[in-house]
Amino acid sequence: MKRTLRIVAIVVVVLIVLVVIVPFLIPVDKFRPSIEEKASQALGRKVELGNLSLSLISGSLSAESISIGDDPKFSSSPFLTAKSLKVGVEIMPLIFSKTLNVTGITVESPQVVLLHNPAGQWNYSTLGGAAAKSQQSQASTSPADLSVQKFSLKDGRIVVGSTAGQKRSTYDHVNVVASNFSMTSKFPVTVTADLPAGGKFKLDGTAGAIDQTDASLTPIDAKLEVTALDLASTGFVDSSAGLGGLLDLSANLSSQNGEAETKGNAKISKALFIAGGSSAGVPVTVDFNTKYNLRKSTGVLDPSTLKIGSAAAHLNGTYETAGEATVVNIKLDAKDMPAKDLEAFLPALGIILPKGTSLQAGTLNADLNLTGPLSKLVTTGDVGLFNGKLAGFDLGSRMSSIASLAGIKSGKDLDIQKLTTNLRMAPDGLKAENFVAVLPSVGNLSGAGTVDSKNNLDFKMAAMLTSTLGDVGSPVSDVSGLLGKATGGGGGCKTGTTVPFLIHGTTTDPKFIPDVGGLAAGMLKSQLGCAAGLGSGAGKDVGKAPADAINSLGGLFKKKKPPQ
Repeated sequence: MKRTLRIVAIVVVVLIVLVVIVPFLIPVDKFRPSIEEKASQALGRKVELGNLSLSLISGSLSAESISIGDDPKFSSSPFLTAKSLKVGVEIMPLIFSKTLNVTGITVESPQVVLLHNPAGQWNYSTLGGAAAKSQQSQASTSPADLSVQKFSLKDGRIVVGSTAGQKRSTYDHVNVVASNFSMTSKFPVTVTADLPAGGKFKLDGTAGAIDQTDASLTPIDAKLEVTALDLASTGFVDSSAGLGGLLDLSANLSSQNGEAETKGNAKISKALFIAGGSSAGVPVTVDFNTKYNLRKSTGVLDPSTLKIGSAAAHLNGTYETAGEATVVNIKLDAKDMPAKDLEAFLPALGIILPKGTSLQAGTLNADLNLTGPLSKLVTTGDVGLFNGKLAGFDLGSRMSSIASLAGIKSGKDLDIQKLTTNLRMAPDGLKAENFVAVLPSVGNLSGAGTVDSKNNLDFKMAAMLTSTLGDVGSPVSDVSGLLGKATGGGGGCKTGTTVPFLIHGTTTDPKFIPDVGGLAAGMLKSQLGCAAGLGSGAGKDVGKAPADAINSLGGLFKKKKPPQ
């Protein structure tokens, strides 16, 4: 037993001596020019390594640093830098025949800078291009010579930006593992990364062979998973434009011959689509299928489905990623979407219901076009709400000053038979034109206005009330009676009364303000039209009707009478 222990001890000592001494006996640094040359030819970029050392324990060569140059058309700074590089080698051939057989490459804590130019081309596209050109004259340095059992990039950082802009996004803790890596054949690859603001990214599948004319055209067949990507922090959208939300995505990615297809589903939580809005209280999910031309940087969104609760809309269109911003032209078509399901999503569009109210019924139709760059997205089209109920909204109370004039009855809920408008949503706010609302308890409301990025309202409206202009019960009817007497018409003239008003304040606390001047003019015009149809007896006093009518209204609203 003692002899056996002695032998084991001697072997251990010899191994320790070899581990310590052999690396100094093998001049591994002489391989550095050869490695730099082969790597430079294979990548088509200048590759520089720091001093090489040998570790028998790990069976690898280590370089103190590594630098890979960028395409000079993009930047004079390095494309990749790293503090250390480990190259796995076969130890026996290295010791006895000074032959370098590479088994693996590990890049420790690298930083990679990915840049795109205004034409949509990326700086990594030309990786390997020079090798393809030299393949005919230098068979020994062809891409076929660059193959390793395992390639790893550990704890890296990727900086994404453009050649024209200063804003760049950083992705940390990037890890890449490729098995049986080769420039000329398919190989398994897994990529993981931490996204800005705490999200996660994972791609798992196969890639290759590397396209020798444009690395971005390399075939890929993989599963893509993204969790909790903060859209406002990616650098691809302008957060000042009001775009934001957390994206979860699960999709299959397939790229062949420069055509990439991505099919899957995406969920956006806390969505925000317009400045001044608030995050949506419900998630938006999209089942999508898109095809993208890598050479032209253009894509097509095939018919896809957007869902908010049980409400569904259909999407299709085109997009283009060349340039500083992604430009879209998307069509959204929605029919009979339950309004109640949409209520919690409306704040994302800058539509915030008054305090204490809720949408309890109704269906929504929309026919919208989303156009322009994502940072300045403009949405236009028609929107309609039918058979709706805005619970907790007492229009009579909200419009107290107007209701007292027009005789509008109060009620705790507002029934909406129909509400339609032409809508325009942009980063600076929302604009509604041709606004028409049919309210059974009131009449018809019409007008137009805006909601700015701070939710301030500026609407000019008119309430079209059907009433008997001689009946009592409201100041409008009383003044109508005075107008009737002034014009010789008396009471009982059936006509429509227009009550103009303004809406100011904010979406959460709207202020309804009577438009006194518009009210006087509208009533006078209505009564004069009525008087004109009463016969010649009425007509003889029509000439003095305007002054009498205005005097009457002036007294009602405590205005000074105009000079006679």
